[in-house]
Amino acid sequence: MSTIGSIEGFQAVSLKQEGDDQPSETDHLSMEEEDSGKDPMPRHISRQSSVTESTLYPNPYHQPYISRKYFATRPGAIETAMEDLRGHIAETSGETIQGFWLLTKIDHWNNEKERILLVTDKTILICKYDFIMLSCVQLQRIPLSAVYRICLGKFTFPGMSLDKRQGEGLRIYWGSPEEQSLLSRWNPWSTEVPYATFTEHPVKYTSEKFLEICKLSGFVSKLVPAIQNAHKNSTGSGRGKKLMVLTEPILIETYTGLMSFIGNRNKLGYSLARGSIGF
Repeated sequence: MSTIGSIEGFQAVSLKQEGDDQPSETDHLSMEEEDSGKDPMPRHISRQSSVTESTLYPNPYHQPYISRKYFATRPGAIETAMEDLRGHIAETSGETIQGFWLLTKIDHWNNEKERILLVTDKTILICKYDFIMLSCVQLQRIPLSAVYRICLGKFTFPGMSLDKRQGEGLRIYWGSPEEQSLLSRWNPWSTEVPYATFTEHPVKYTSEKFLEICKLSGFVSKLVPAIQNAHKNSTGSGRGKKLMVLTEPILIETYTGLMSFIGNRNKLGYSLARGSIGF
């Protein structure tokens, strides 16, 4: 059984700064109590205003809930992915890597997918990376010399579409959409789509590191000159091509969007901590 010791004999002590001759609020109260028996006349209790100054230094990149939820932000995860891809390129092609980016790919059915993008002196690599198992699941190579158009702009949908998306993005074309078959256009899992659409990853503002690798403008600033150099040095059909960089709306041709609504709301395209299942 715990007991609380007697507090008899203890007196309130006021804390003063050195050189402060003014009585504190506690002193005023004590003097009033001592004089209460001598002077029946009520006295005004003077109170000094207490001002607490606190200087806050908010970190605009610190969003702890988001940083814990996405496995890409776990310590060492993105660095491991970069080392894996750097080693793969060194073993297979030996190309010079010009940068890594973590972006969100938006497929032709408006489904969001987490992707790592690499730009080398000859290729764009789009990597589906499993940040839980720390392994590359899928790697798509696009020759820079094949890219002939880049579009930057806001997302748009057909007038009768029930599926909507806000924001801006980037679309890279290495083939003509008119030549895309009807089967691949209406197949949500098709890999024969002649373009790729990207937007910024949700973890962009979690830290300064992710602010750099998730910034779409940073990716474009490296991609455009790399494509232009590839066209200049190309010896095949891409030689003499000129890259078109356009600012125009990016059309996502979906109508009902039930599949993307469920997938995007639940972030199914990301390596994400989804909580415990069961009891």
